[in-house]
Amino acid sequence: MFKFLPAIDRYILRLTIVPMAGVFVLAASLLILDKMLRLLDFVAVEGGPVGVVFKMLATMMPEYASLAIPLGLLLGVLMAFRKLATSSELDVMRAVGQGYGRLLRVPYAITMVLVAVNVALVFYVQPVSRYWYERLDYELRSGALGASIKVGEFTTLKDRMALRIERSEDDGRRLIGIFARVANEKGQVLSISANEGAFLATSDNPDTIILRLTDGIIVQDMGNTSTPRVLSFTRHDLPIDLPAVERFRARGDEQREYILPELLRIGWGGEAETRTEQAGSQASFNFRLVEVVMMFLMPLLAVALAIPPKRSTSALGVFVSIVMVVAYHKINQYAEDYATLGRVDPTLALWVPFALFAALIIWMYYRVAYVPGGQAIGALEAAFSKIGKRVRKLFRRRPPGRQPELAPAE
Repeated sequence: MFKFLPAIDRYILRLTIVPMAGVFVLAASLLILDKMLRLLDFVAVEGGPVGVVFKMLATMMPEYASLAIPLGLLLGVLMAFRKLATSSELDVMRAVGQGYGRLLRVPYAITMVLVAVNVALVFYVQPVSRYWYERLDYELRSGALGASIKVGEFTTLKDRMALRIERSEDDGRRLIGIFARVANEKGQVLSISANEGAFLATSDNPDTIILRLTDGIIVQDMGNTSTPRVLSFTRHDLPIDLPAVERFRARGDEQREYILPELLRIGWGGEAETRTEQAGSQASFNFRLVEVVMMFLMPLLAVALAIPPKRSTSALGVFVSIVMVVAYHKINQYAEDYATLGRVDPTLALWVPFALFAALIIWMYYRVAYVPGGQAIGALEAAFSKIGKRVRKLFRRRPPGRQPELAPAE
Protein backbone atom coordinates (compact mmCIF):
# COMPACT_ATOMS: atom_id res chain seq x y z
CA MET A 1 0.00 0.00 0.00
CA PHE A 2 1.21 3.54 -0.87
CA LYS A 3 4.05 2.02 -2.89
CA PHE A 4 3.78 4.94 -5.31
CA LEU A 5 5.22 7.18 -2.57
CA PRO A 6 8.96 7.56 -2.06
CA ALA A 7 10.43 5.49 0.75
CA ILE A 8 10.97 8.48 3.03
CA ASP A 9 7.31 9.54 2.66
CA ARG A 10 6.08 6.04 3.41
CA TYR A 11 8.30 5.99 6.48
CA ILE A 12 6.95 9.33 7.79
CA LEU A 13 3.40 8.24 6.98
CA ARG A 14 3.82 5.10 9.07
CA LEU A 15 5.32 7.07 11.96
CA THR A 16 2.46 9.58 11.86
CA ILE A 17 -0.63 7.42 11.30
CA VAL A 18 -0.21 5.06 14.26
CA PRO A 19 0.04 7.67 17.07
CA MET A 20 -2.52 9.90 15.36
CA ALA A 21 -5.11 7.11 15.32
CA GLY A 22 -4.24 6.19 18.90
CA VAL A 23 -4.67 9.77 20.13
CA PHE A 24 -7.93 10.14 18.25
CA VAL A 25 -9.38 6.97 19.78
CA LEU A 26 -8.10 7.84 23.25
CA ALA A 27 -9.42 11.42 23.18
CA ALA A 28 -12.81 10.36 21.84
CA SER A 29 -13.04 7.54 24.42
CA LEU A 30 -12.27 9.86 27.33
CA LEU A 31 -14.88 12.36 26.17
CA ILE A 32 -17.45 9.60 25.67
CA LEU A 33 -16.82 8.04 29.09
CA ASP A 34 -17.16 11.39 30.83
CA LYS A 35 -20.43 12.11 29.03
CA MET A 36 -21.69 8.55 29.51
CA LEU A 37 -21.48 8.83 33.31
CA ARG A 38 -23.50 12.05 33.25
CA LEU A 39 -26.08 10.62 30.89
CA LEU A 40 -26.49 7.43 32.91
CA ASP A 41 -27.14 9.49 36.01
CA PHE A 42 -29.56 11.76 34.12
CA VAL A 43 -31.49 8.86 32.56
CA ALA A 44 -31.67 7.10 35.92
CA VAL A 45 -33.15 10.23 37.53
CA GLU A 46 -35.66 10.68 34.70
CA GLY A 47 -36.56 6.99 34.74
CA GLY A 48 -35.81 6.38 31.06
CA PRO A 49 -34.49 3.22 29.36
CA VAL A 50 -30.74 2.65 29.19
CA GLY A 51 -30.83 2.48 25.39
CA VAL A 52 -31.45 6.24 25.27
CA VAL A 53 -27.93 6.78 26.64
CA PHE A 54 -26.31 5.18 23.60
CA LYS A 55 -28.56 7.10 21.20
CA MET A 56 -27.57 10.37 22.86
CA LEU A 57 -23.89 9.41 22.81
CA ALA A 58 -24.14 8.64 19.09
CA THR A 59 -25.47 12.15 18.44
CA MET A 60 -22.52 13.61 20.37
CA MET A 61 -19.88 11.76 18.36
CA PRO A 62 -19.53 14.43 15.62
CA GLU A 63 -18.83 17.09 18.24
CA TYR A 64 -16.22 14.91 19.93
CA ALA A 65 -14.66 14.05 16.57
CA SER A 66 -14.28 17.72 15.66
CA LEU A 67 -12.26 18.18 18.86
CA ALA A 68 -10.27 14.96 18.63
CA ILE A 69 -9.24 15.30 14.96
CA PRO A 70 -7.02 18.43 15.39
CA LEU A 71 -5.52 17.02 18.57
CA GLY A 72 -4.82 13.69 16.89
CA LEU A 73 -3.21 15.42 13.91
CA LEU A 74 -1.00 17.54 16.16
CA LEU A 75 0.22 14.71 18.37
CA GLY A 76 0.58 12.27 15.46
CA VAL A 77 2.99 14.58 13.60
CA LEU A 78 4.71 15.54 16.86
CA MET A 79 5.36 11.93 17.85
CA ALA A 80 6.68 11.11 14.37
CA PHE A 81 9.21 13.97 14.31
CA ARG A 82 10.13 13.40 17.94
CA LYS A 83 11.10 9.82 17.11
CA LEU A 84 13.15 11.04 14.14
CA ALA A 85 14.88 13.62 16.36
CA THR A 86 15.66 11.38 19.33
CA SER A 87 17.03 8.61 17.09
CA SER A 88 19.22 11.13 15.16
CA GLU A 89 17.48 10.17 11.90
CA LEU A 90 16.35 13.77 11.48
CA ASP A 91 19.98 14.98 11.54
CA VAL A 92 20.91 12.48 8.84
CA MET A 93 17.95 13.50 6.65
CA ARG A 94 18.81 17.17 6.93
CA ALA A 95 22.49 16.46 6.27
CA VAL A 96 21.60 14.89 2.89
CA GLY A 97 19.47 17.89 1.91
CA GLN A 98 16.00 16.90 3.15
CA GLY A 99 14.63 20.09 4.67
CA TYR A 100 11.56 20.45 6.84
CA GLY A 101 9.50 21.57 3.84
CA ARG A 102 10.24 18.27 2.12
CA LEU A 103 9.60 16.21 5.25
CA LEU A 104 6.23 17.92 5.85
CA ARG A 105 4.70 16.83 2.53
CA VAL A 106 3.01 13.75 3.98
CA PRO A 107 1.78 15.51 7.16
CA TYR A 108 0.21 18.22 5.03
CA ALA A 109 -1.40 15.66 2.74
CA ILE A 110 -2.96 14.09 5.84
CA THR A 111 -3.96 17.57 7.01
CA MET A 112 -5.84 18.27 3.78
CA VAL A 113 -7.89 15.08 4.19
CA LEU A 114 -8.67 15.79 7.85
CA VAL A 115 -9.59 19.41 7.08
CA ALA A 116 -12.17 18.20 4.54
CA VAL A 117 -13.58 15.78 7.12
CA ASN A 118 -13.69 18.47 9.79
CA VAL A 119 -15.43 20.94 7.45
CA ALA A 120 -18.17 18.39 6.82
CA LEU A 121 -18.47 17.77 10.56
CA VAL A 122 -18.60 21.32 11.89
CA PHE A 123 -20.69 22.86 9.11
CA TYR A 124 -23.17 20.06 8.36
CA VAL A 125 -23.10 16.91 10.50
CA GLN A 126 -22.52 18.47 13.91
CA PRO A 127 -25.44 20.98 13.80
CA VAL A 128 -27.95 18.30 12.81
CA SER A 129 -26.65 15.80 15.37
CA ARG A 130 -26.80 18.49 18.05
CA TYR A 131 -30.46 19.06 17.23
CA TRP A 132 -31.21 15.34 17.56
CA TYR A 133 -29.45 15.30 20.92
CA GLU A 134 -31.68 18.13 22.16
CA ARG A 135 -34.71 16.29 20.82
CA LEU A 136 -33.86 13.10 22.68
CA ASP A 137 -33.24 15.13 25.82
CA TYR A 138 -36.65 16.80 25.43
CA GLU A 139 -38.47 13.53 24.86
CA LEU A 140 -36.80 12.03 27.91
CA ARG A 141 -37.76 14.96 30.14
CA SER A 142 -41.27 15.48 28.78
CA GLY A 143 -42.34 11.93 29.17
CA ALA A 144 -42.97 9.18 26.83
CA LEU A 145 -44.48 6.61 29.20
CA GLY A 146 -41.26 4.62 29.55
CA ALA A 147 -39.52 7.73 30.84
CA SER A 148 -42.37 9.07 33.01
CA ILE A 149 -43.13 6.00 35.13
CA LYS A 150 -40.50 5.64 37.83
CA VAL A 151 -40.02 2.42 39.74
CA GLY A 152 -41.03 2.65 43.39
CA GLU A 153 -43.01 5.91 43.01
CA PHE A 154 -46.63 6.80 42.32
CA THR A 155 -47.19 8.25 38.84
CA THR A 156 -50.36 10.12 37.83
CA LEU A 157 -51.57 9.66 34.25
CA LYS A 158 -54.29 11.82 32.66
CA ASP A 159 -55.49 12.86 36.18
CA ARG A 160 -57.55 9.67 36.39
CA MET A 161 -55.02 6.96 37.08
CA ALA A 162 -52.34 6.47 39.73
CA LEU A 163 -49.80 3.74 39.01
CA ARG A 164 -47.01 2.29 41.11
CA ILE A 165 -44.51 -0.41 40.13
CA GLU A 166 -42.39 -2.07 42.79
CA ARG A 167 -39.54 -3.13 40.52
CA SER A 168 -38.77 -3.97 36.90
CA GLU A 169 -36.70 -6.73 35.31
CA ASP A 170 -35.41 -7.55 31.81
CA ASP A 171 -34.84 -3.85 31.05
CA GLY A 172 -38.44 -2.92 31.82
CA ARG A 173 -40.11 -5.72 29.91
CA ARG A 174 -41.23 -7.48 33.10
CA LEU A 175 -42.88 -5.49 35.90
CA ILE A 176 -43.18 -6.87 39.45
CA GLY A 177 -45.56 -5.69 42.17
CA ILE A 178 -48.10 -3.46 40.41
CA PHE A 179 -50.75 -1.28 42.01
CA ALA A 180 -53.15 0.91 40.04
CA ARG A 181 -56.05 3.15 41.06
CA VAL A 182 -58.38 4.13 38.22
CA ALA A 183 -61.34 6.52 38.37
CA ASN A 184 -63.97 6.85 35.65
CA GLU A 185 -66.54 9.49 34.74
CA LYS A 186 -69.31 7.80 36.79
CA GLY A 187 -67.42 8.23 40.04
CA GLN A 188 -66.45 4.57 40.27
CA VAL A 189 -62.96 3.72 41.47
CA LEU A 190 -60.99 0.58 40.65
CA SER A 191 -58.14 -0.48 42.89
CA ILE A 192 -56.03 -3.08 41.09
CA SER A 193 -53.07 -5.05 42.40
CA ALA A 194 -51.16 -7.68 40.44
CA ASN A 195 -48.04 -9.77 40.85
CA GLU A 196 -46.65 -9.14 37.38
CA GLY A 197 -47.35 -7.12 34.27
CA ALA A 198 -45.97 -5.85 30.98
CA PHE A 199 -46.61 -2.98 28.60
CA LEU A 200 -47.91 -3.88 25.13
CA ALA A 201 -48.30 -1.57 22.14
CA THR A 202 -51.58 -1.30 20.23
CA SER A 203 -51.71 -1.18 16.45
CA ASP A 204 -55.00 0.71 16.06
CA ASN A 205 -54.27 3.64 18.44
CA PRO A 206 -50.66 4.82 18.91
CA ASP A 207 -51.74 7.11 21.80
CA THR A 208 -52.88 4.16 23.93
CA ILE A 209 -50.95 1.17 25.24
CA ILE A 210 -52.05 -1.91 27.14
CA LEU A 211 -50.80 -2.83 30.60
CA ARG A 212 -51.29 -6.61 30.74
CA LEU A 213 -51.60 -7.72 34.39
CA THR A 214 -51.16 -11.27 35.67
CA ASP A 215 -52.48 -12.88 38.89
CA GLY A 216 -54.18 -10.04 40.75
CA ILE A 217 -57.25 -8.62 42.45
CA ILE A 218 -59.65 -5.82 41.45
CA VAL A 219 -61.57 -3.93 44.12
CA GLN A 220 -64.45 -1.99 42.52
CA ASP A 221 -65.88 0.87 44.55
CA MET A 222 -69.37 1.58 43.14
CA GLY A 223 -69.73 4.90 44.96
CA ASN A 224 -73.25 4.68 46.43
CA THR A 225 -72.98 0.95 47.07
CA SER A 226 -71.78 0.26 50.59
CA THR A 227 -70.02 -2.99 49.77
CA PRO A 228 -67.28 -2.88 47.08
CA ARG A 229 -67.01 -5.75 44.64
CA VAL A 230 -63.85 -7.87 44.74
CA LEU A 231 -62.74 -9.79 41.66
CA SER A 232 -59.71 -11.96 41.17
CA PHE A 233 -58.15 -12.51 37.75
CA THR A 234 -55.48 -14.52 36.04
CA ARG A 235 -54.97 -11.98 33.26
CA HIS A 236 -56.41 -8.51 32.84
CA ASP A 237 -55.69 -5.89 30.17
CA LEU A 238 -55.73 -2.30 31.40
CA PRO A 239 -55.70 0.40 28.65
CA ILE A 240 -53.54 3.44 29.44
CA ASP A 241 -53.64 6.72 27.57
CA LEU A 242 -50.16 8.06 26.91
CA PRO A 243 -49.45 11.51 28.30
CA ALA A 244 -49.67 14.27 25.72
CA VAL A 245 -46.23 15.33 24.54
CA GLU A 246 -45.89 18.62 22.75
CA ARG A 247 -44.18 18.55 19.41
CA PHE A 248 -40.50 19.40 19.65
CA ARG A 249 -39.36 22.70 18.22
CA ALA A 250 -37.91 23.04 14.74
CA ARG A 251 -34.14 22.96 14.20
CA GLY A 252 -32.44 26.34 14.51
CA ASP A 253 -33.43 27.52 17.97
CA GLU A 254 -29.71 27.77 18.77
CA GLN A 255 -26.93 29.13 16.55
CA ARG A 256 -24.92 25.90 16.70
CA GLU A 257 -27.83 24.05 15.06
CA TYR A 258 -27.52 26.01 11.80
CA ILE A 259 -25.70 24.45 8.85
CA LEU A 260 -23.40 26.50 6.61
CA PRO A 261 -25.98 27.89 4.09
CA GLU A 262 -28.27 28.92 6.95
CA LEU A 263 -25.46 30.72 8.77
CA LEU A 264 -24.59 32.66 5.61
CA ARG A 265 -28.23 33.64 4.94
CA ILE A 266 -28.89 34.78 8.49
CA GLY A 267 -25.53 36.41 9.12
CA TRP A 268 -25.01 38.19 5.80
CA GLY A 269 -28.15 37.57 3.70
CA GLY A 270 -30.51 39.81 5.60
CA GLU A 271 -32.74 37.04 7.01
CA ALA A 272 -31.92 37.82 10.64
CA GLU A 273 -34.90 39.13 12.60
CA THR A 274 -32.80 40.86 15.25
CA ARG A 275 -29.32 42.29 15.55
CA THR A 276 -28.47 39.67 18.18
CA GLU A 277 -29.45 36.81 15.86
CA GLN A 278 -27.29 38.26 13.10
CA ALA A 279 -24.30 38.67 15.44
CA GLY A 280 -24.79 35.14 16.77
CA SER A 281 -24.78 33.63 13.28
CA GLN A 282 -21.66 35.55 12.29
CA ALA A 283 -19.91 34.54 15.52
CA SER A 284 -20.83 30.87 15.04
CA PHE A 285 -19.61 30.91 11.43
CA ASN A 286 -16.28 32.55 12.30
CA PHE A 287 -15.76 30.22 15.27
CA ARG A 288 -16.19 27.12 13.13
CA LEU A 289 -14.02 28.57 10.37
CA VAL A 290 -11.04 29.50 12.58
CA GLU A 291 -11.17 26.06 14.21
CA VAL A 292 -10.81 24.50 10.76
CA VAL A 293 -8.19 26.92 9.41
CA MET A 294 -6.05 26.44 12.51
CA MET A 295 -5.53 22.81 11.47
CA PHE A 296 -3.22 24.02 8.67
CA LEU A 297 -0.81 25.27 11.36
CA MET A 298 -0.85 22.06 13.42
CA PRO A 299 2.06 20.39 11.51
CA LEU A 300 4.23 23.49 12.00
CA LEU A 301 3.45 23.57 15.72
CA ALA A 302 4.13 19.85 15.98
CA VAL A 303 7.58 20.17 14.39
CA ALA A 304 8.45 23.18 16.56
CA LEU A 305 7.64 21.30 19.77
CA ALA A 306 8.78 17.82 18.73
CA ILE A 307 12.54 18.40 18.68
CA PRO A 308 14.12 18.35 22.15
CA PRO A 309 17.52 19.87 22.95
CA LYS A 310 20.60 17.88 21.91
CA ARG A 311 21.42 14.90 24.10
CA SER A 312 18.01 15.20 25.71
CA THR A 313 14.82 13.11 25.60
CA SER A 314 12.60 15.73 27.22
CA ALA A 315 8.88 15.36 26.49
CA LEU A 316 8.01 18.89 27.58
CA GLY A 317 6.94 19.75 24.03
CA VAL A 318 4.12 17.19 24.16
CA PHE A 319 2.71 18.79 27.29
CA VAL A 320 3.08 22.33 25.93
CA SER A 321 1.35 21.40 22.64
CA ILE A 322 -1.74 20.06 24.43
CA VAL A 323 -1.92 23.12 26.69
CA MET A 324 -1.63 25.50 23.74
CA VAL A 325 -4.33 23.82 21.65
CA VAL A 326 -6.80 23.50 24.55
CA ALA A 327 -6.16 27.08 25.68
CA TYR A 328 -6.70 28.41 22.15
CA HIS A 329 -9.96 26.44 21.85
CA LYS A 330 -11.23 27.93 25.12
CA ILE A 331 -10.28 31.44 23.99
CA ASN A 332 -12.29 30.90 20.81
CA GLN A 333 -15.29 29.73 22.79
CA TYR A 334 -15.14 32.80 25.02
CA ALA A 335 -14.75 35.08 21.98
CA GLU A 336 -17.76 33.46 20.29
CA ASP A 337 -19.95 33.92 23.37
CA TYR A 338 -18.81 37.53 23.78
CA ALA A 339 -19.41 38.34 20.11
CA THR A 340 -22.86 36.72 20.22
CA LEU A 341 -23.92 39.38 22.72
CA GLY A 342 -23.14 42.04 20.11
CA ARG A 343 -20.48 43.78 22.19
CA VAL A 344 -17.68 43.26 19.67
CA ASP A 345 -17.44 42.53 15.97
CA PRO A 346 -17.42 38.71 15.47
CA THR A 347 -14.66 38.90 12.85
CA LEU A 348 -12.32 40.78 15.18
CA ALA A 349 -13.21 38.64 18.19
CA LEU A 350 -12.30 35.38 16.43
CA TRP A 351 -9.61 36.32 13.93
CA VAL A 352 -7.40 38.54 16.12
CA PRO A 353 -6.60 35.63 18.51
CA PHE A 354 -6.06 33.45 15.42
CA ALA A 355 -3.57 35.93 13.96
CA LEU A 356 -1.65 36.15 17.24
CA PHE A 357 -1.58 32.38 17.68
CA ALA A 358 -0.56 31.84 14.04
CA ALA A 359 2.27 34.39 14.39
CA LEU A 360 3.52 32.57 17.50
CA ILE A 361 3.48 29.20 15.72
CA ILE A 362 5.27 30.53 12.65
CA TRP A 363 7.95 32.14 14.85
CA MET A 364 8.43 28.88 16.77
CA TYR A 365 8.74 26.91 13.54
CA TYR A 366 11.22 29.46 12.11
CA ARG A 367 13.39 29.13 15.23
CA VAL A 368 13.62 25.36 14.83
CA ALA A 369 13.87 25.16 11.02
CA TYR A 370 16.13 28.09 10.11
CA VAL A 371 18.09 29.15 13.20
CA PRO A 372 21.12 26.89 13.84
CA GLY A 373 20.63 25.22 17.21
CA GLY A 374 17.40 27.16 17.72
CA GLN A 375 14.75 25.95 20.13
CA ALA A 376 11.13 27.07 20.23
CA ILE A 377 10.82 26.53 23.97
CA GLY A 378 14.50 26.58 24.90
CA ALA A 379 13.93 28.76 27.99
CA LEU A 380 11.23 26.39 29.25
CA GLU A 381 13.45 23.38 28.60
CA ALA A 382 16.29 24.96 30.58
CA ALA A 383 14.01 25.93 33.47
CA PHE A 384 12.42 22.49 33.71
CA SER A 385 15.85 20.86 33.47
CA LYS A 386 17.04 22.85 36.50
CA ILE A 387 13.85 22.06 38.41
CA GLY A 388 14.23 18.36 37.56
CA LYS A 389 17.83 18.30 38.82
CA ARG A 390 16.82 19.92 42.10
CA VAL A 391 13.94 17.50 42.59
CA ARG A 392 16.19 14.51 41.90
CA LYS A 393 18.76 15.88 44.33
CA LEU A 394 16.13 16.17 47.06
CA PHE A 395 14.97 12.59 46.61
CA ARG A 396 18.38 11.08 46.01
CA ARG A 397 19.10 8.36 48.56
CA ARG A 398 22.13 9.05 50.67
CA PRO A 399 24.50 6.12 51.15
CA PRO A 400 24.27 4.67 54.65
CA GLY A 401 27.00 5.80 57.05
CA ARG A 402 29.84 3.43 57.85
CA GLN A 403 29.23 1.47 61.02
CA PRO A 404 31.98 1.81 63.66
CA GLU A 405 34.05 -1.32 64.23
CA LEU A 406 33.74 -2.97 67.64
CA ALA A 407 36.90 -3.53 69.60
CA PRO A 408 37.72 -7.22 70.09
CA ALA A 409 36.90 -8.57 73.52
CA GLU A 410 39.92 -9.25 75.75
